[in-house]
Amino acid sequence: MSTREEFNANFKAASEKYEQLISRKNERSDRYNGIYDCYKYPVLTAAHAPLIWKYDFNPETNPYFMERLGINAVLNSGAIEMDGKFYLVARVEGNDRKSFFAVAESDSPVDGFKFWDFPVQLPDTNPEETNVYDMRLTKHEDGWIYGVFCSESKDTSSNDLSAAVAQAGIVRTKDLKVWERLPNLKSKSPQQRNVVLHPEFVNGMYAFYTRPQDDFIQTGSGGGVCFGLAKDITNAEICTEETVISPRVYHTITEVKNGAGAVPIKTPKGWIHIAHGVRNTAAGLRYVIYVFATDLNDPSKLIASPSGLFIAPHGEERVGDVSNVTFTNGAIARENGDIYIYYASSDTRLHVAKTTMEKLMDYTFNTPEDPLRSVDCVKQRCELIAKNLEYMKNNK
Repeated sequence: MSTREEFNANFKAASEKYEQLISRKNERSDRYNGIYDCYKYPVLTAAHAPLIWKYDFNPETNPYFMERLGINAVLNSGAIEMDGKFYLVARVEGNDRKSFFAVAESDSPVDGFKFWDFPVQLPDTNPEETNVYDMRLTKHEDGWIYGVFCSESKDTSSNDLSAAVAQAGIVRTKDLKVWERLPNLKSKSPQQRNVVLHPEFVNGMYAFYTRPQDDFIQTGSGGGVCFGLAKDITNAEICTEETVISPRVYHTITEVKNGAGAVPIKTPKGWIHIAHGVRNTAAGLRYVIYVFATDLNDPSKLIASPSGLFIAPHGEERVGDVSNVTFTNGAIARENGDIYIYYASSDTRLHVAKTTMEKLMDYTFNTPEDPLRSVDCVKQRCELIAKNLEYMKNNK
Protein backbone atom coordinates (compact mmCIF):
# COMPACT_ATOMS: atom_id res chain seq x y z
CA MET A 1 0.00 0.00 0.00
CA SER A 2 1.38 3.40 -0.97
CA THR A 3 1.58 6.25 1.50
CA ARG A 4 -1.30 8.04 -0.24
CA GLU A 5 -3.44 4.88 -0.13
CA GLU A 6 -2.68 4.48 3.57
CA PHE A 7 -3.63 8.11 4.19
CA ASN A 8 -6.92 7.69 2.30
CA ALA A 9 -7.78 4.44 4.08
CA ASN A 10 -7.08 5.88 7.52
CA PHE A 11 -8.98 9.08 6.74
CA LYS A 12 -12.01 7.12 5.52
CA ALA A 13 -12.03 4.79 8.55
CA ALA A 14 -11.71 7.65 11.06
CA SER A 15 -14.43 9.69 9.31
CA GLU A 16 -16.90 6.79 9.21
CA LYS A 17 -16.30 5.95 12.86
CA TYR A 18 -16.86 9.59 13.87
CA GLU A 19 -20.09 9.90 11.89
CA GLN A 20 -21.45 6.69 13.39
CA LEU A 21 -20.69 7.97 16.89
CA ILE A 22 -22.33 11.38 16.61
CA SER A 23 -25.43 9.92 14.90
CA ARG A 24 -25.91 7.11 17.44
CA LYS A 25 -29.24 7.21 19.26
CA ASN A 26 -29.16 6.98 23.03
CA GLU A 27 -31.35 4.69 25.11
CA ARG A 28 -32.28 4.48 28.75
CA SER A 29 -30.24 2.11 30.86
CA ASP A 30 -31.77 -0.48 33.18
CA ARG A 31 -30.49 1.36 36.26
CA TYR A 32 -33.51 2.23 38.41
CA ASN A 33 -34.09 4.11 41.64
CA GLY A 34 -37.32 5.94 40.84
CA ILE A 35 -35.58 9.32 41.04
CA TYR A 36 -34.02 9.66 37.60
CA ASP A 37 -33.30 7.69 34.42
CA CYS A 38 -29.73 7.22 33.28
CA TYR A 39 -28.79 6.71 29.63
CA LYS A 40 -26.68 3.92 28.22
CA TYR A 41 -24.20 5.97 26.21
CA PRO A 42 -22.21 9.05 27.22
CA VAL A 43 -23.36 12.20 25.44
CA LEU A 44 -19.78 13.43 24.91
CA THR A 45 -16.41 11.68 24.92
CA ALA A 46 -12.94 12.35 23.56
CA ALA A 47 -14.04 10.53 20.40
CA HIS A 48 -16.70 13.22 19.82
CA ALA A 49 -13.95 15.76 19.15
CA PRO A 50 -14.03 16.69 15.45
CA LEU A 51 -11.29 15.18 13.32
CA ILE A 52 -10.22 18.69 12.25
CA TRP A 53 -9.18 19.33 15.85
CA LYS A 54 -6.76 16.41 15.91
CA TYR A 55 -5.45 15.58 12.43
CA ASP A 56 -3.60 17.45 9.75
CA PHE A 57 -5.73 16.76 6.65
CA ASN A 58 -2.91 17.52 4.21
CA PRO A 59 -1.32 14.27 2.96
CA GLU A 60 1.87 16.16 2.10
CA THR A 61 2.48 17.17 5.71
CA ASN A 62 0.73 14.21 7.38
CA PRO A 63 1.24 11.21 5.04
CA TYR A 64 0.01 8.60 7.55
CA PHE A 65 -3.04 10.60 8.72
CA MET A 66 -1.55 10.72 12.20
CA GLU A 67 -2.99 12.54 15.20
CA ARG A 68 -1.05 15.74 15.76
CA LEU A 69 -3.05 17.26 18.63
CA GLY A 70 -4.75 14.50 20.60
CA ILE A 71 -7.77 14.81 22.89
CA ASN A 72 -7.58 13.02 26.25
CA ALA A 73 -11.03 13.64 27.74
CA VAL A 74 -14.29 15.55 27.44
CA LEU A 75 -15.97 16.22 30.76
CA ASN A 76 -17.56 18.71 33.16
CA SER A 77 -19.99 20.73 31.07
CA GLY A 78 -22.14 23.76 31.62
CA ALA A 79 -25.55 23.33 29.98
CA ILE A 80 -28.20 25.62 28.55
CA GLU A 81 -31.27 25.52 26.31
CA MET A 82 -31.83 28.29 23.78
CA ASP A 83 -34.44 28.52 21.03
CA GLY A 84 -35.33 24.85 21.34
CA LYS A 85 -31.75 23.62 21.01
CA PHE A 86 -29.46 22.19 23.68
CA TYR A 87 -25.93 23.44 24.24
CA LEU A 88 -23.11 22.03 26.32
CA VAL A 89 -20.02 24.12 27.02
CA ALA A 90 -17.71 21.24 27.79
CA ARG A 91 -14.28 21.05 29.31
CA VAL A 92 -12.03 19.47 26.70
CA GLU A 93 -8.63 18.26 27.84
CA GLY A 94 -5.89 17.76 25.28
CA ASN A 95 -3.15 15.18 25.50
CA ASP A 96 -1.00 18.07 26.73
CA ARG A 97 -3.17 18.27 29.92
CA LYS A 98 -4.38 21.79 29.09
CA SER A 99 -8.14 22.23 29.11
CA PHE A 100 -10.26 24.50 26.98
CA PHE A 101 -13.96 25.13 26.41
CA ALA A 102 -15.96 24.04 23.40
CA VAL A 103 -19.63 24.27 22.50
CA ALA A 104 -21.54 21.14 21.49
CA GLU A 105 -25.04 21.54 20.04
CA SER A 106 -27.96 19.19 19.54
CA ASP A 107 -31.69 19.14 18.81
CA SER A 108 -31.98 16.47 21.51
CA PRO A 109 -30.97 16.66 25.19
CA VAL A 110 -29.68 13.06 25.25
CA ASP A 111 -27.83 12.43 21.98
CA GLY A 112 -26.65 13.96 18.70
CA PHE A 113 -24.30 16.51 20.27
CA LYS A 114 -21.82 17.87 17.77
CA PHE A 115 -19.03 20.31 18.55
CA TRP A 116 -18.81 23.59 16.71
CA ASP A 117 -15.80 23.82 14.40
CA PHE A 118 -13.78 26.05 16.70
CA PRO A 119 -13.34 25.91 20.48
CA VAL A 120 -14.20 28.93 22.62
CA GLN A 121 -11.43 31.51 22.30
CA LEU A 122 -11.44 33.36 25.60
CA PRO A 123 -10.02 36.87 25.72
CA ASP A 124 -6.46 36.55 27.03
CA THR A 125 -6.63 39.04 29.89
CA ASN A 126 -4.63 37.14 32.53
CA PRO A 127 -1.05 36.42 31.40
CA GLU A 128 -0.38 34.28 34.48
CA GLU A 129 -3.36 31.98 33.76
CA THR A 130 -2.30 28.49 32.66
CA ASN A 131 -5.49 26.44 32.62
CA VAL A 132 -9.27 26.95 32.56
CA TYR A 133 -12.04 24.44 33.25
CA ASP A 134 -15.52 23.55 34.59
CA MET A 135 -17.71 26.39 33.37
CA ARG A 136 -21.14 26.93 34.91
CA LEU A 137 -23.61 28.74 32.63
CA THR A 138 -26.14 31.09 34.22
CA LYS A 139 -28.99 32.75 32.34
CA HIS A 140 -29.22 35.81 34.54
CA GLU A 141 -32.22 38.09 34.86
CA ASP A 142 -30.01 40.99 33.74
CA GLY A 143 -30.17 39.53 30.21
CA TRP A 144 -26.66 38.09 29.96
CA ILE A 145 -25.47 34.50 29.94
CA TYR A 146 -22.57 34.25 32.39
CA GLY A 147 -19.90 31.61 32.48
CA VAL A 148 -18.09 31.14 35.79
CA PHE A 149 -15.12 28.79 35.68
CA CYS A 150 -11.89 27.84 37.39
CA SER A 151 -8.93 29.98 36.38
CA GLU A 152 -5.74 28.21 37.38
CA SER A 153 -2.26 29.70 37.68
CA LYS A 154 1.11 28.57 39.01
CA ASP A 155 1.68 29.29 42.67
CA THR A 156 4.86 31.33 42.32
CA SER A 157 5.39 31.37 46.09
CA SER A 158 6.19 27.64 46.04
CA ASN A 159 8.98 25.61 44.45
CA ASP A 160 6.58 22.68 44.07
CA LEU A 161 5.76 22.42 40.35
CA SER A 162 2.30 21.09 41.19
CA ALA A 163 1.41 24.02 43.46
CA ALA A 164 -1.35 26.12 41.91
CA VAL A 165 -3.74 28.95 42.64
CA ALA A 166 -7.40 28.67 41.66
CA GLN A 167 -9.69 31.65 41.17
CA ALA A 168 -13.19 32.10 39.74
CA GLY A 169 -13.01 33.44 36.20
CA ILE A 170 -16.05 35.22 34.76
CA VAL A 171 -17.16 35.71 31.16
CA ARG A 172 -20.46 36.75 29.63
CA THR A 173 -22.13 36.32 26.26
CA LYS A 174 -25.43 36.62 24.44
CA ASP A 175 -24.93 33.79 21.92
CA LEU A 176 -22.11 31.49 23.16
CA LYS A 177 -20.02 32.83 20.26
CA VAL A 178 -18.74 36.23 21.40
CA TRP A 179 -17.40 36.20 24.96
CA GLU A 180 -16.53 39.18 27.12
CA ARG A 181 -13.96 38.51 29.82
CA LEU A 182 -14.60 40.20 33.16
CA PRO A 183 -12.16 40.40 36.09
CA ASN A 184 -11.92 37.33 38.29
CA LEU A 185 -14.14 37.22 41.36
CA LYS A 186 -12.51 38.75 44.44
CA SER A 187 -13.10 37.45 47.96
CA LYS A 188 -11.31 37.16 51.27
CA SER A 189 -10.39 33.56 50.51
CA PRO A 190 -6.90 32.92 49.08
CA GLN A 191 -8.43 30.45 46.60
CA GLN A 192 -11.85 29.81 45.08
CA ARG A 193 -13.16 26.85 43.11
CA ASN A 194 -16.60 25.59 42.04
CA VAL A 195 -18.20 29.02 42.10
CA VAL A 196 -21.74 29.41 40.73
CA LEU A 197 -23.66 32.60 39.91
CA HIS A 198 -27.28 32.68 41.12
CA PRO A 199 -29.70 33.42 38.24
CA GLU A 200 -31.58 36.25 40.01
CA PHE A 201 -30.65 39.40 41.88
CA VAL A 202 -30.73 39.10 45.66
CA ASN A 203 -31.28 42.39 47.48
CA GLY A 204 -30.36 44.14 44.24
CA MET A 205 -26.97 42.41 44.08
CA TYR A 206 -25.35 39.51 42.25
CA ALA A 207 -25.32 36.37 44.38
CA PHE A 208 -22.55 33.77 44.25
CA TYR A 209 -22.21 30.29 45.69
CA THR A 210 -18.55 29.96 46.60
CA ARG A 211 -16.18 27.42 48.10
CA PRO A 212 -13.41 29.21 50.03
CA GLN A 213 -10.27 27.15 50.47
CA ASP A 214 -6.79 27.62 51.84
CA ASP A 215 -4.89 25.93 49.02
CA PHE A 216 -5.44 24.34 45.62
CA ILE A 217 -6.46 20.84 46.77
CA GLN A 218 -7.34 21.02 50.45
CA THR A 219 -10.15 23.27 51.65
CA GLY A 220 -8.41 23.76 54.98
CA SER A 221 -10.58 26.09 57.03
CA GLY A 222 -13.22 26.23 54.27
CA GLY A 223 -16.49 25.09 55.83
CA GLY A 224 -18.44 24.08 52.73
CA VAL A 225 -20.61 25.63 50.04
CA CYS A 226 -21.04 29.31 50.88
CA PHE A 227 -23.21 32.24 49.82
CA GLY A 228 -22.07 35.80 49.23
CA LEU A 229 -23.15 38.97 47.44
CA ALA A 230 -21.38 41.31 45.01
CA LYS A 231 -22.61 44.75 44.02
CA ASP A 232 -21.10 44.87 40.54
CA ILE A 233 -20.59 41.96 38.14
CA THR A 234 -18.14 43.90 35.96
CA ASN A 235 -15.70 44.03 38.86
CA ALA A 236 -17.16 41.38 41.14
CA GLU A 237 -16.08 41.34 44.76
CA ILE A 238 -17.85 39.55 47.60
CA CYS A 239 -18.90 42.38 49.90
CA THR A 240 -20.66 40.27 52.53
CA GLU A 241 -19.57 37.43 54.74
CA GLU A 242 -19.44 34.13 52.89
CA THR A 243 -22.14 32.27 54.82
CA VAL A 244 -21.90 28.47 54.85
CA ILE A 245 -25.16 27.00 53.56
CA SER A 246 -24.13 23.36 52.90
CA PRO A 247 -21.47 22.44 55.45
CA ARG A 248 -18.86 19.74 55.41
CA VAL A 249 -19.71 17.08 58.00
CA TYR A 250 -17.63 14.32 59.57
CA HIS A 251 -18.21 10.79 58.25
CA THR A 252 -20.48 11.85 55.41
CA ILE A 253 -20.10 12.23 51.65
CA THR A 254 -18.92 15.84 52.19
CA GLU A 255 -16.28 15.10 54.80
CA VAL A 256 -13.21 16.17 52.80
CA LYS A 257 -14.84 18.91 50.73
CA ASN A 258 -17.93 19.85 48.79
CA GLY A 259 -18.77 22.35 46.09
CA ALA A 260 -21.61 23.88 44.15
CA GLY A 261 -22.44 22.14 40.90
CA ALA A 262 -25.19 23.11 38.47
CA VAL A 263 -26.91 26.49 38.64
CA PRO A 264 -29.72 26.09 41.21
CA ILE A 265 -33.16 25.17 39.86
CA LYS A 266 -36.09 27.33 40.93
CA THR A 267 -39.09 25.35 42.20
CA PRO A 268 -42.28 26.37 44.04
CA LYS A 269 -40.76 25.12 47.31
CA GLY A 270 -37.25 26.49 47.03
CA TRP A 271 -34.00 26.54 45.06
CA ILE A 272 -32.72 23.01 44.43
CA HIS A 273 -28.94 22.66 44.21
CA ILE A 274 -27.18 19.70 42.59
CA ALA A 275 -23.69 19.72 44.08
CA HIS A 276 -20.73 17.41 44.68
CA GLY A 277 -19.27 15.94 47.85
CA VAL A 278 -15.90 14.32 48.46
CA ARG A 279 -14.76 11.79 51.04
CA ASN A 280 -11.49 9.94 51.48
CA THR A 281 -11.12 6.19 51.02
CA ALA A 282 -8.29 3.66 50.93
CA ALA A 283 -8.46 4.01 47.13
CA GLY A 284 -8.27 7.81 47.23
CA LEU A 285 -10.84 10.58 47.00
CA ARG A 286 -14.39 9.58 45.99
CA TYR A 287 -16.57 12.24 44.36
CA VAL A 288 -20.35 11.86 44.34
CA ILE A 289 -23.26 14.17 43.56
CA TYR A 290 -25.77 15.24 46.20
CA VAL A 291 -28.74 17.59 46.52
CA PHE A 292 -29.84 20.31 48.91
CA ALA A 293 -32.36 23.17 48.82
CA THR A 294 -32.39 26.80 49.91
CA ASP A 295 -35.19 29.26 50.59
CA LEU A 296 -36.87 30.94 47.61
CA ASN A 297 -36.63 34.42 49.11
CA ASP A 298 -33.38 33.91 51.03
CA PRO A 299 -31.04 31.61 49.06
CA SER A 300 -28.53 31.73 51.92
CA LYS A 301 -30.92 29.71 54.10
CA LEU A 302 -30.77 25.90 53.92
CA ILE A 303 -34.26 24.36 54.02
CA ALA A 304 -33.74 20.74 52.90
CA SER A 305 -30.87 18.30 52.92
CA PRO A 306 -31.80 14.77 51.81
CA SER A 307 -29.54 12.07 53.17
CA GLY A 308 -26.61 10.67 51.24
CA LEU A 309 -25.64 10.68 47.61
CA PHE A 310 -27.78 11.42 44.56
CA ILE A 311 -25.52 10.11 41.77
CA ALA A 312 -22.41 7.96 42.22
CA PRO A 313 -20.12 6.24 39.69
CA HIS A 314 -21.25 2.72 38.73
CA GLY A 315 -19.59 0.06 36.60
CA GLU A 316 -17.56 1.53 33.76
CA GLU A 317 -18.16 5.01 35.15
CA ARG A 318 -15.71 4.19 37.95
CA VAL A 319 -12.83 3.80 35.49
CA GLY A 320 -11.05 6.66 33.80
CA ASP A 321 -8.44 9.36 34.03
CA VAL A 322 -9.27 10.05 37.69
CA SER A 323 -11.21 7.02 38.88
CA ASN A 324 -14.22 6.81 41.20
CA VAL A 325 -15.60 10.26 40.39
CA THR A 326 -18.94 11.73 39.38
CA PHE A 327 -19.15 15.49 38.98
CA THR A 328 -21.70 17.93 37.61
CA ASN A 329 -21.69 21.59 36.70
CA GLY A 330 -24.61 21.64 34.29
CA ALA A 331 -28.34 20.93 34.25
CA ILE A 332 -31.24 22.01 32.06
CA ALA A 333 -34.72 22.51 33.53
CA ARG A 334 -37.27 22.71 30.72
CA GLU A 335 -40.60 24.52 30.76
CA ASN A 336 -42.41 21.16 30.37
CA GLY A 337 -40.98 20.02 33.72
CA ASP A 338 -38.23 17.74 32.37
CA ILE A 339 -34.79 18.13 33.95
CA TYR A 340 -31.57 16.88 32.37
CA ILE A 341 -28.48 16.56 34.57
CA TYR A 342 -25.15 16.36 32.76
CA TYR A 343 -22.51 14.62 34.83
CA ALA A 344 -19.00 13.41 34.12
CA SER A 345 -17.53 10.12 35.27
CA SER A 346 -13.92 9.68 36.32
CA ASP A 347 -12.85 12.94 34.63
CA THR A 348 -13.17 11.19 31.27
CA ARG A 349 -16.64 11.36 29.67
CA LEU A 350 -19.99 13.13 30.00
CA HIS A 351 -23.32 11.41 30.76
CA VAL A 352 -26.92 12.54 31.12
CA ALA A 353 -29.62 11.61 33.63
CA LYS A 354 -33.25 12.63 33.21
CA THR A 355 -35.76 13.43 35.92
CA THR A 356 -38.70 15.80 36.31
CA MET A 357 -39.41 18.80 38.47
CA GLU A 358 -42.02 16.80 40.38
CA LYS A 359 -39.65 13.89 41.05
CA LEU A 360 -36.73 16.13 42.02
CA MET A 361 -38.91 18.08 44.46
CA ASP A 362 -40.27 14.83 45.93
CA TYR A 363 -36.73 13.51 46.41
CA THR A 364 -35.41 16.77 47.87
CA PHE A 365 -38.19 17.58 50.31
CA ASN A 366 -39.39 14.10 51.30
CA THR A 367 -36.13 12.16 51.66
CA PRO A 368 -35.10 12.17 55.34
CA GLU A 369 -31.91 13.85 56.49
CA ASP A 370 -28.81 11.95 57.57
CA PRO A 371 -29.05 11.40 61.36
CA LEU A 372 -25.21 11.23 61.35
CA ARG A 373 -24.74 8.22 63.69
CA SER A 374 -24.97 4.52 62.82
CA VAL A 375 -27.32 3.75 65.71
CA ASP A 376 -29.71 6.47 64.57
CA CYS A 377 -29.41 5.42 60.92
CA VAL A 378 -30.51 1.92 61.95
CA LYS A 379 -33.48 3.37 63.83
CA GLN A 380 -34.40 5.41 60.77
CA ARG A 381 -34.25 2.36 58.50
CA CYS A 382 -36.16 0.17 60.97
CA GLU A 383 -38.93 2.75 61.06
CA LEU A 384 -39.20 2.52 57.27
CA ILE A 385 -39.23 -1.29 57.39
CA ALA A 386 -41.92 -1.35 60.09
CA LYS A 387 -44.02 1.14 58.14
CA ASN A 388 -43.76 -0.99 54.99
CA LEU A 389 -44.60 -4.22 56.80
CA GLU A 390 -47.66 -2.59 58.36
CA TYR A 391 -48.75 -1.26 55.00
CA MET A 392 -48.31 -4.65 53.35
CA LYS A 393 -50.25 -6.33 56.17
CA ASN A 394 -53.18 -3.93 55.79
CA ASN A 395 -53.22 -4.03 52.00
CA LYS A 396 -53.08 -7.72 51.16
